[in-house]
Amino acid sequence: MYMLSAGALTAFYLEDDELSLTPQAAGAAETASIVAGQMDMTSEALLSAILKSLEDDKAEDVVQIDLRGKSEIADYMVIASGRSTRQVAAMSEKLVDRLKQEHGRLCKVEGKDAGDWVLIDTGDVIVHVFRPEVREFYQLEKMWLSPSEHSKQG
Repeated sequence: MYMLSAGALTAFYLEDDELSLTPQAAGAAETASIVAGQMDMTSEALLSAILKSLEDDKAEDVVQIDLRGKSEIADYMVIASGRSTRQVAAMSEKLVDRLKQEHGRLCKVEGKDAGDWVLIDTGDVIVHVFRPEVREFYQLEKMWLSPSEHSKQG
């Protein structure tokens, strides 16, 4: 992914699950193509692709939270559970691969190796995939959902 900054072009690349930053001398056509690909997808379309991927991989207790007006970090947050560390890691890896292959979206990933709680930052949507025990311990839904929203989700 490329981002335009004050007079310089900066490239982000994913290497070993780390999002790195490097100065890049890319051609204008290549830059425009990459930037357009990242901006073409609305946050709602990205949310839909994420929810479909999680559903395809049998994620459990999927909750989506609208963050617009609540936080500047993203437009949406998705919280889901997997039955085991292996399923959590596999769902997360497949989601990141699908977003990259099908939508040209590079993501920042944290926690995949442990498989207890994986955080995937897609830019517009933050995705948390937990083992059920870890999800229960942190209770992110309670932090982000109002009581009325929480009752609608449950």
